Amino acid sequence: MEKVATMNKETVEETAEETVEETVEETVEETSKVNQEDVETDEKKEKKSFFKKNSQKEEKDPLELLKNENEALKSEVKKLQNDYYKAYADAENIRKRQQRDFELSMKYRIQSFAESILPAIDNLERALSEPSNGSESYREGVEMIYGQILNALKQEGVEPIKALNEPFDPNIHQALMTESVEGVKPNIVIEELQKGYMIKDRVLRASLVKVSQ
Repeated sequence: MEKVATMNKETVEETAEETVEETVEETVEETSKVNQEDVETDEKKEKKSFFKKNSQKEEKDPLELLKNENEALKSEVKKLQNDYYKAYADAENIRKRQQRDFELSMKYRIQSFAESILPAIDNLERALSEPSNGSESYREGVEMIYGQILNALKQEGVEPIKALNEPFDPNIHQALMTESVEGVKPNIVIEELQKGYMIKDRVLRASLVKVSQ
């Protein structure tokens, strides 16, 4: 009887242990299953949130793209305006410079011719300064030619420079010599050795003079 009781006790203990082990295994499996379901639920929530955010972002993209495109167009327009103003300013400067050069060329167009004819005028003046040899008609003809040339030059803005008895001006007079003259102030032109000429407001040829000291 004692042996039977002992065996029953061992059997009961083994059965209890197996039951506990099964219960623990079931509990672990259920816990693992619950955790797995929680993980899957969290993943689904994250995916849903991600797709929701992307969906919202995609909904805002067209407006954002239009805004960016508008800013880019404004920047391009501003750049083109600056390029236009710069090109316009350059073209205007070129036009003004060409106009100024044209006006100067027209204003002084006779300068080369006047410079080349001045020696002839000097010779006419020398001829007229010589005493007459009795041929008055010849002298009158020379005077007529001389006057016609001076009048033609005057119409183009070429005129003689005033020098004799004028204060010496280094801009239009060239002093070749000086001389002390009683009763004459210093720096006064006392003799004109060669007549000078102006063309408009420019010196064509300076006067060669003698100046008092």
